[in-house]
Amino acid sequence: MHTPLPHGHQKLWQSLRCVIAVFGLVAALEACQTNAPVPQVSPQVWNEWSVGQVVGAKTGRLVPTPEWLEGLAGYDVIYLGEEHHNRSHIEAALMVLRSLVDRGRRPVLAMEMFGWEGQPALDDYLLSKEPARLEFLERVGWKQNWGGAFEDYEPLVQFAKDQRLPVLAMNPPKTLIRQVVKLGLAQAKEQPEWRQWGMEQEAIIDAPDYRSRILSQLQACHGGGAPEDYQTMYDASMVRDEGMAKTVTAAVHRVRAAGDPVQGPVVSYTGGGHVQYRLPVPNRVARRVENGLEQVTIYMATFEQERAAELYQSMQEGIADFVWLTPPGSQGAPRRCR
Repeated sequence: MHTPLPHGHQKLWQSLRCVIAVFGLVAALEACQTNAPVPQVSPQVWNEWSVGQVVGAKTGRLVPTPEWLEGLAGYDVIYLGEEHHNRSHIEAALMVLRSLVDRGRRPVLAMEMFGWEGQPALDDYLLSKEPARLEFLERVGWKQNWGGAFEDYEPLVQFAKDQRLPVLAMNPPKTLIRQVVKLGLAQAKEQPEWRQWGMEQEAIIDAPDYRSRILSQLQACHGGGAPEDYQTMYDASMVRDEGMAKTVTAAVHRVRAAGDPVQGPVVSYTGGGHVQYRLPVPNRVARRVENGLEQVTIYMATFEQERAAELYQSMQEGIADFVWLTPPGSQGAPRRCR
């Protein structure tokens, strides 16, 4: 059992979970109001957009979906960033996976929704001919590690099971992350869990651009905490992203070591906050992998026409390589901070 966090840390832990989930596009557009000017460009750019379409972020122009899906097979890693529990984002991810399988590829699916400690249970579930669903959810620690309806994400797991594709538990254990929140990074590194999960071999890089975005979102959306509390939450954010990058990197190395052009690519499925601006996970994977790593970032975003100009601005700032315009989830568009 883990040691309960002090009340102040519990509040900030919840804040971090929110910020990580929405950091980037959702944080900029939904979570925190900003006074950044909207670019003065022809409205025809975003008047072309509608739900279900894919937009090239550099140009703001629509891309033909069939050809675009075909081209994804040329990447080593495909990053899909979702709004959590949005069924349309699951459907979009399934389109990507089906497209790869239809072209004879064997993608490796990595999911934020599962913690490293749940990998054995996940492997057993994928291989079982008559899986016990409730037992699986208990063994994998679904309620403790993620929560919410497993049914939202079950189609991805079921597709992988049907196609005999590997699924990787991408998230560092929550007990490890809680230690970082409670103790700070320096002390957390001295705990047994740090070595148990192989983190002593990992560099935790404090990149200036990443720090600026994470801390500004913590302070803007969840004000009132002490500066040192924000620092431990920031440390936890770094560790999570480095841990997820560790998982993706290991998958890339396994695919390359297989020497089989059918294997791969790695498809990373996380909240959008781990994808945007390439700062959270993609840049950390690129740092670890040599020899021409090809990555693509795809942000799946609830599309509201009245806010298209703001979305275009985020694209111009480099939010992702592509933005997939989708309907809102069952709870509506992501909320704004007030």
